[in-house]
Amino acid sequence: MRMVKTLFLCNRQRTQFYLFITVGNKPFRSKDFSNALGVARVSFASSEDMETMLGTKVGAATVFSSLLDGENKVQIIFDKEVLSEEWYGCSDGTTTGYMKIRTEDIYRKFLPYTKHTAVAVEV
Repeated sequence: MRMVKTLFLCNRQRTQFYLFITVGNKPFRSKDFSNALGVARVSFASSEDMETMLGTKVGAATVFSSLLDGENKVQIIFDKEVLSEEWYGCSDGTTTGYMKIRTEDIYRKFLPYTKHTAVAVEV
């Protein structure tokens, strides 16, 4: 099982927010992500926005924070490479704890429960 890397991103105006989930060992290139989504260039969102919107600190972002995003202000974006894995290893919302769950359960059961529709991109 490979661990995922979860990045909290936003546009320059801080009006669009993205939770990007990719494989842990893949380097992140803002330009590639933006091109895959067809949006203007993005950057890392502030730690204040992360705490307010996702309820986590830097280094602890997780798809499970979508439970706190009741207004769907954060778009969930999956790297297709993550979705090809049977198991999903991620932070438990802290910087020291981790968990393992079936990837399909995250994508097909958990996210619909949170009323988020995830987008899969190839980066």
